[in-house]
This record gives sequence, structure tokens and C-alpha cells, in this order.
Amino acid sequence: MEEFGRNRSEKSGKSAYCKPCWNVITREHRESRHGSSRNYLLKLRYGVTEEEVRQMIARQGGVCVICLRAAAKHVDHDHFSGAVRHILCFKCNGALGQFEDDPQRMLLAADYLELRGSQARMLENELEEPVFRGRARPESRGVGRVAWGTLGGTSRAGHLYHRYGITEGDADWLLKRQVGLCGVCSDRPGEHIDHDHGTGAVRGVACTGCNTGMGQFGDDATCLRRAADYVMGELVKTVSLDDDATRLSFTLPDVDPATVGLNGWRRYFEADGERRRDNPSFGAGAGGGLTPIEVLVREVVARSRAARRSSVPVRESRP
Repeated sequence: MEEFGRNRSEKSGKSAYCKPCWNVITREHRESRHGSSRNYLLKLRYGVTEEEVRQMIARQGGVCVICLRAAAKHVDHDHFSGAVRHILCFKCNGALGQFEDDPQRMLLAADYLELRGSQARMLENELEEPVFRGRARPESRGVGRVAWGTLGGTSRAGHLYHRYGITEGDADWLLKRQVGLCGVCSDRPGEHIDHDHGTGAVRGVACTGCNTGMGQFGDDATCLRRAADYVMGELVKTVSLDDDATRLSFTLPDVDPATVGLNGWRRYFEADGERRRDNPSFGAGAGGGLTPIEVLVREVVARSRAARRSSVPVRESRP
């Protein structure tokens, strides 16, 4: 009887079909009425069909409109209105969720990665360089591995030392300098050490959303700025053609997606990144949004308020 699901409308309280048979019947029913299970789920969740999704992918040239690297496969929608926006790759779609579709957090993250934000300025003031350079990264295994017991006896101490070349005291010092908040958004608790995967230098302590979101965007500041414009509705534009047709445009300068192959977007992506980086106010004022200066003021105010609530001394030497 365990193979039968519950059904309170039945006298026995059990379904008329066992679970495996019910799954087969449900799948066959969806395919007969909707063409496929995917088509059923697309209509249920987003109100679009498989054919409409294929047409959207074709208009994008088959590429994710944010990173311009991966194939477009995942439907992205506005979680407030429910409206479908465009088709993204898995990582960009997930990264937007980590940043909670907040364009200001993404712009702050872009400056953070390029060491142009308040976190880099704070470290520059404290350490005379915009990153925290730990000890030389030790061997992670074998005879050269440092015993955890010599680092304080905790698994956290061993992880910090072997992964980032810092001690627990270093990590605590960093978090105190950030008054307990994320070094990117200054709005959530700092929980995870963030570092440059190329140099190994520690940039700060980030919240879960900012740390994971930056990782899914590949620590790419251009992706973050494009994503910020995307959620503000300023990245993807519709261009009218002579024959009353339209096409999409999502790079600066403009290029027809139909003329670029899936692996041919690199130079357009780089040119677009330079344009958006050199114009920091680009798209920031749309829809009553904050300008970069207003974002900075909000960040400074948030940190100063948190500092007043904190018992951490104003100045403290690095351990």
C-alpha cells in the first residue's frame, strides 16, 4: 500500500493508481494535451510555449544576452510582475537571483572587483594597498602541510590558512574593519572570505549573495554592469528595420545578433565593457534609480550607522 499515493476523496484514502503508474499517466496526459512536459511547465510557470522560447533564442542569436559567452537556455522573468524578460545561460540566471535582481548591488560589485569601491579605499588607507595579501599559500597536502593544531586547533583556522594564506585573526580584523557588514553591498552580514582567484589576494568579507553572485558571473565586472542594465530594462533594445521588421540590440556599439556566431562575441563584449566602465552613470538614472554618487552616499551612511552600533574601536592595528 505504500506504493499508492494519498487521495482523501477515495474511501480507502489511497489513489487508484500506484505512484509509478500515476507518473506514467500524468506524463502521457501532459504530452497529449501540451506536446511535452517542458511545454507544459513553460506555460505553467512563465506563460510561454516552447516555440515562443525558440523564437526568443533565435532573436538573441542563440547567446545569453548578459555574458555573451554561453548558450541561451534558461527563461528569465521578473519575479514581481511575472513578465518574461529574455533567455539566459544557467550561471547568469542564477547570479541575478543571488543579487536579488538589485542593479545597485551589481554596480557596487563591479567597482569592488576592479578595486574602485569603498572596500578597496578602506584597505588602501589601512594597509597602503587595496587588497589584503596574506602569507604565501602553503602546501595543501603532503609533508609540507601545516598541522591545524599549530594554527589554533580549529578547522576554520586550517581552512583559512591553506585556502587564503590568512589566520583567524586576519579574518576577524577584516570583518571588524567592515563593521561586520558585506564588503560589497554594505547591507548584509559579511560571512565569506572573497579573494582574487588569479593572484590569491583577499579582497574582503562578502555576504553569501554577493560572494556567490560574483562567482557565477565569473568575477567579471563587465558582466555585472551589463546585468545591472539588464534588470533595469536598458540592456536589450529593439531596433526597427526598413521592412517594418525588428531585431534586438544588446551591445554598445550596436551589432546585429544574427551576424555574430556563438563564439564570436568576445571583441564586442570587451568594447561594450569599456563603454560602460568609462560611463559610470550610464543607465543609472532610469526609472528614478540612484546615480553612482547617490549609491556611494547610501553606502557611506550605512557603514557609519553600523559603526555607531558596533563596539569595534575606530582604529585598530592589523594582527
